[in-house]
Amino acid sequence: MAGAYLTALCEGRVDVRTAGAEPADDVDPVVGLVMAEEGIDLGAVRPGALSAADVLASDVVITVGGADVCPYFHGVRYQDWELEDPVGQDVERVRTIREVIRRRVEGLLTDLPTPAPSAPPPDAA
Repeated sequence: MAGAYLTALCEGRVDVRTAGAEPADDVDPVVGLVMAEEGIDLGAVRPGALSAADVLASDVVITVGGADVCPYFHGVRYQDWELEDPVGQDVERVRTIREVIRRRVEGLLTDLPTPAPSAPPPDAA
């Protein structure tokens, strides 16, 4: 949910990678339902495994209950978000979790530096 929100809200300024230490085979159907309520389709999302290369390529790594199994590298910024696992929860509970995640993602976006605008190309004259 956090990766989907980040992708939807970042306006293209963040390259989002999502992965897990122990990924499920599919997205939980209730999670898919509550994200669809927000206009975010998780139908094509397939959970993937976290690799050291993913972590090394990241400026910020957000862990959700998996900080102890996430590869650690000096110089990479980490945040561990304590969140309730939405898997197996009823719709109302997942909606509550969704809102907590959305607020966290919005906070992260305000905390990330804004990329500098590209310089105009030199005049070819």
